Amino acid sequence: MLGLFQGKDRLIVHGKAPYNAEPPLDRLRAAFLTDQADFYVRSHGDIPDLDADSYRLTVDGMVAVPLDLSLADLKTRFAHVTVTAVMQCAGNRRADMLAVAPVSGDPWAPGAIGNAEWTGVRLADVLHAAGIDADDERHVAFESHDRIADTDTRFGASIPLAKALAPETLLAFAMNGEPLAPEHGHPLRVVVPGFAGIRSPKWLARITVQDRPSDNPMQTDDYKLFPPDVTAETADPTHGLTIEAMPLNSAICEPARGATLKAGRHAIRGYAIASDRAVARVDVSTDGGHNWAQARIERDPDAPYAWTFWEIERELTTGEHELAVRAWDSAGQTQPAAPDDTWNYKGYLSAAWHRVRVTVA
Repeated sequence: MLGLFQGKDRLIVHGKAPYNAEPPLDRLRAAFLTDQADFYVRSHGDIPDLDADSYRLTVDGMVAVPLDLSLADLKTRFAHVTVTAVMQCAGNRRADMLAVAPVSGDPWAPGAIGNAEWTGVRLADVLHAAGIDADDERHVAFESHDRIADTDTRFGASIPLAKALAPETLLAFAMNGEPLAPEHGHPLRVVVPGFAGIRSPKWLARITVQDRPSDNPMQTDDYKLFPPDVTAETADPTHGLTIEAMPLNSAICEPARGATLKAGRHAIRGYAIASDRAVARVDVSTDGGHNWAQARIERDPDAPYAWTFWEIERELTTGEHELAVRAWDSAGQTQPAAPDDTWNYKGYLSAAWHRVRVTVA
């Protein structure tokens, strides 16, 4: 498996088996569309070696016409659609919660995120071809070819039928105009814009329409949000909040945490994301949040699920500075000030002000 990643030595590796890695933040911020080589990798087990020519996708469950489709069938029977959207791990920025108290999972910095043009076919078109009855109480479950680490269980998850039928939800076979790389789901993956990456399974094998969420342990037990008083020993997954839509978030990508800078004017750059809402404003502070200035924002109005880039120039004097950023969305909502406010033992949905300390000599 590691041979797949010989060209990925530029990533910050959190684990090799399963392979989990994120890019340095300056490279993440270098381009509006994140190159596959710079896109974070989140794996829950093995990375299957699948042949596109022999690949098959099963569509079954509560449908009138079960389907057995090759990749060629998908490409020829259904219209191709391209959607620009962020993919983000539910544990993105977990390291900030780890600084408050111990948490489980990889210590992701703000790099467990990327923005890409995903090309494929609408999941809705495939479901309609299977004779789906659009019942709002139903769910669409996914099963993948990869197996969860240290188990014989295939990876699985599900989304509500309403999101499955949304025009932005895809079965994608290309990323930024190129076939999916093995680590990003070759030959076919689900892309569910606005939802946590766990809801966009890679290496897709089966789609099942059913009257309940998936019973896969990744759906029933993991990716649940708990209050701060709950521990690994006391957590009851049936009482946890299932993580689907991602919260408003922002991060400083440049300068890097711990950087030493010369006194003078410096550009501060980063990203912001608001799922299906627009990022309306980004504020940046150079004194830990006592005073704020508005950054210039750059977004594509035709890509509501893409991220927003922001940038500001500020004069930095000699000494220690705590840079901070907070975003506001179109509903007038903003981020909590400290990771303590939303800390949970799994470190999910870390979305407090992002803070970066720098030294100015």
